[in-house]
Amino acid sequence: MNLDNNNHSVFLLNYHLVLVTKYIGKVIDNNISNRLKEIFEKIQSNYNITLQEWNHDKDHVHILFKAHLNSELSKFINAYKSALHQG
Repeated sequence: MNLDNNNHSVFLLNYHLVLVTKYIGKVIDNNISNRLKEIFEKIQSNYNITLQEWNHDKDHVHILFKAHLNSELSKFINAYKSALHQG
């Protein structure tokens, strides 16, 4: 297990995010999942986040990622959602 550190602490922050389609049902196929993953990978470095694992089903996406202590998760999620609407 590789721990992260900074000047004053040692840490390992892993998160499991599940994104679910709302109202539209089972629409996530491989192409859509790949596009969602591409957008995630494009903005992750701006927030000190590293994608660990990505899986999907027809109506949801499972994302496992690692974050740094100074990662602002709420800002990252908002930026990701905004990028989805633009992309």
